[in-house]
Amino acid sequence: MTKFRAACVQLRSGEDVAENIRDTEKLIRDAARGGAQFVATPENTSLMAADGGAKLSQSFDEAHDKALPAFAGLAKELGLWLLVGSLAIKVNDSKTANRSFLIGPDGAIKARYSKIHLFDVDLAGGESYRESSTVAGGDTGVLAQTPWGEIGLSICYDMRFPRLYRTLAKKGAFAFTAPSAFTVPTGQAHWHVLLRARAIENGAFMIAPAQGGTHANGRKTYGHSLIVDPWGTVLAEAGTESGMIFADIDPALSAAARAKIPSLQHDRDFTVP
Repeated sequence: MTKFRAACVQLRSGEDVAENIRDTEKLIRDAARGGAQFVATPENTSLMAADGGAKLSQSFDEAHDKALPAFAGLAKELGLWLLVGSLAIKVNDSKTANRSFLIGPDGAIKARYSKIHLFDVDLAGGESYRESSTVAGGDTGVLAQTPWGEIGLSICYDMRFPRLYRTLAKKGAFAFTAPSAFTVPTGQAHWHVLLRARAIENGAFMIAPAQGGTHANGRKTYGHSLIVDPWGTVLAEAGTESGMIFADIDPALSAAARAKIPSLQHDRDFTVP
């Protein structure tokens, strides 16, 4: 398992898909010039819509999505592994999938992951969020095969569900990806804690590119893209502006962390109270 350089591209995507693709391509090229062999972009890379209806109106199935072929061609041109954090892929007349794509240096899609856990909540102040009203949740965990080992895929809200990462780690993942678009309040409170916890408890790297700043539609996202090592050390962190961060990844550190604290071997069944 050789070392490699990873980069997280941080974006401030808006409602103009073509503009978002152009901005993302520029930053991916910059990351490649910085020596990155593995580049990851955030959730909602090509579209941050005002609401589910606006998102649905600009979404297509995989065969007709505007961003996917552009990023596949770029990965091939640059000869790198590219995780497109997520695109809104239309799966029927009323819903999209929030889907990550891992593209290889040959331009082929190597893995797809549709976000499993959806954010539905009623808040005390009267605010209500129903991601499930316009998004179809996935039902399959995904391990992506890379030259450096297996990487477990996740998206944003998934990081609040430790069982997903535990399962992926036990199946061989030495690293996880968690492209996100966290709100500012939840980001300030939970972003670092959750990502470091998922890394520590599984002895795995966490690669988490994020949306950051105030978007054209007024939405504010937390930013602070992170790369965390298996001991929970933050190797690289962004601020709130668009750009990128880099970290050199040694997969052997995952095995070393798991040797020091072999908790993956110590899970036990128990009777539920």
